[in-house]
Amino acid sequence: MSALFPLRVSGAKSSRRGNVLVGPVDLELSGAGTTVVIGPNGSGKTSLLAMLHGTNRLNAGRIDWAVPQDQARAQQAFVFQRPILLRRSVIQNIAYPLLMRGMTRKTALNRATEWSERVGLGAMLDRPAQSLSGGEQQKLALARAMICDPQLLFLDEPCAALDGRATREIEAILQSVAASGTDLIMTTHDLGQAQRLAQDVVFMLHGKVHECTSAKEFFTAPKTNAARAFLRGDIVE
Repeated sequence: MSALFPLRVSGAKSSRRGNVLVGPVDLELSGAGTTVVIGPNGSGKTSLLAMLHGTNRLNAGRIDWAVPQDQARAQQAFVFQRPILLRRSVIQNIAYPLLMRGMTRKTALNRATEWSERVGLGAMLDRPAQSLSGGEQQKLALARAMICDPQLLFLDEPCAALDGRATREIEAILQSVAASGTDLIMTTHDLGQAQRLAQDVVFMLHGKVHECTSAKEFFTAPKTNAARAFLRGDIVE
């Protein structure tokens, strides 16, 4: 568990133009490994991550990390479902966060080379980032997020558009990241992926948290009718 946890969320709500995106949410997370947020489409999974990360405005309630909020935000990174790529080479994309923080170009490129090797892009350093496949782009996004050594990594459906092989490779990277001590909070629509990766599960419906428990307990004995229906593959409204 990183120094950012426990995370306590009390009555938190995020709205945009008068429409509630998520909340009110009451939640406590220990940060012990990987927390997977699941639920039907439109249930508020992405909005929850954005609210916790601070990219969606908090309109009500509190989000309390174990450290001051500015310190917590500085130790986080976010990987989107569709990676945002600079019109530069692979190595320049990965090195970019370090260069923005004032690191020397030589040191930043050396670090970027190391991370490219870790995610399997070592042979593609000089290729334009936009020329990569979907799975390769997601690997780049992971390397760029992790190069600053965050204590917490948010991921929004990181494998949503990937085939089985690319998904397996991304999951292996995520398991390696988690094993190295970085906590993960991620959304997924793939129940199999949730079962493979999660230590804890947050089940959402209608913008609210309906269950928050260990993955073992959730998948063997869900507490709510909605969660049981979701796990059966029923349409949950």
